[in-house]
Amino acid sequence: MDWTSLFQTVLPYLPAQYAGDLVSILTFLIAAAALAVRFWKPPASTSKLLPLFRIVSAIAQAKGWNTSAYQPDAKALMIPAEASRTIEAAKLGLDPASTHPKAGAPPKPSA
Repeated sequence: MDWTSLFQTVLPYLPAQYAGDLVSILTFLIAAAALAVRFWKPPASTSKLLPLFRIVSAIAQAKGWNTSAYQPDAKALMIPAEASRTIEAAKLGLDPASTHPKAGAPPKPSA
């Protein structure tokens, strides 16, 4: 069940004052989490703050195109937009598929 359908199911049973307060609090939490993720450099995968970062990132709904280019223990290959990722990865001796910011793992050497 999607959280929005759950929210729409529960909302009519709450008094209007509490429903408005609940919407305001949830909106504030999502906005605050999005702001925190925007300025918080992701911790290393061995850090004790990693679970907190993942929770804050989930609350901020940071996934897909909204995901930070930097992920724990992954380094993005930052190149100009007009440059070819394949050529730049070959110059560094890296597998082009593993150099994408959202690959989820550190870049791997090419075979």
